[in-house]
Amino acid sequence: MATLSNTDPALSIRNLTVSYHSQPVLWDIDLDIPAGVMAGIVGPNGAGKSTLIKSLLGLVPSLSGDVMVHGRPYAAQRKRVGYVPQRSSVDWDFPTTALDVVIMGLYGRLGWFRRPGRKERHEALEALEMVGMQAFADRQISQLSGGQQQRVFLARALVQQADVYFLDEPMAGVDATTERAIIDILRRLRDAGKTLIVVHHDLQTVRHYFDWLLLLNVRVVASGQADDVFKVEHLRQAYGGQIALLNDSDALMFAASKVT
Repeated sequence: MATLSNTDPALSIRNLTVSYHSQPVLWDIDLDIPAGVMAGIVGPNGAGKSTLIKSLLGLVPSLSGDVMVHGRPYAAQRKRVGYVPQRSSVDWDFPTTALDVVIMGLYGRLGWFRRPGRKERHEALEALEMVGMQAFADRQISQLSGGQQQRVFLARALVQQADVYFLDEPMAGVDATTERAIIDILRRLRDAGKTLIVVHHDLQTVRHYFDWLLLLNVRVVASGQADDVFKVEHLRQAYGGQIALLNDSDALMFAASKVT
C-alpha cells in the first residue's frame, strides 16, 4: 500500500449539501483526501456516492459547499482532473470509434478549435495500448463488450494526464480479467503520485484495492486510512441491517445483501 502523504490534500470539501426535489442526497460533507492514494467511496444504494463525484465536478448543482483541488478551487484546476463516468450513463450507440473516444480526452488541452494531429493520435494509441485496447482502435464503440468499453473510457482519462482521477464504479459489470487490468492501471497511476478517487460497490475487495476509504451514507460515516475505516462499527452504521459480519482470524469476512 502507498504511504499517505503529509502534503496538502488532493481534494478538500467543506459544507457540501446536495438535494433532489427538497430531499437531501448529501448533507454537510466535510472531507480531505490526501494526495497519492487510491481512495474508495463505499456505501449502500442511495448513499450519494455517484452524486458526490458529480457534484464535485459541477455535473449536478449543490445547495452549498466549497471544493478545492490541490489547494485551489476546482474551477481553476479542471485540467488537473480526469473523470471516468458510470458505463450505464454513456450513449454507446453514438457512431464513433474507440480511438476517437480517447482523442476526445485531449480536447481540454487542445481547445475545441484546434484539430488533433499526428501527435495526439499517437498519444491516444499509447493510452489504448496501456489498457490493452490498441487492436480495437478503429472499432465502433457499440461493437465492444462492456469491459472493453470501460477500458476505452479509462484510456480517455489517461490521455488527460491528470493529477486527480474520479472513477464512478469502473469495475461494475466487467469480467474478472478486466477488473484486474483496471486495478493494475490504477495502482500504477497511484505509484506515480496520482490520486484515484473511486466509487466502489464490492465490500469483499475494498481492503485489497484501497489504501484510503470514505464510508458514506448521505453523511460521512467515517473517512481515513482503509484499515481504520473498514471496521464493524462503521459498516453497521452505514449499512444497518443490510450487512452481516463474521470474524475470521483477525480478518473481516463480509456477506452483504442488497448493497450492489
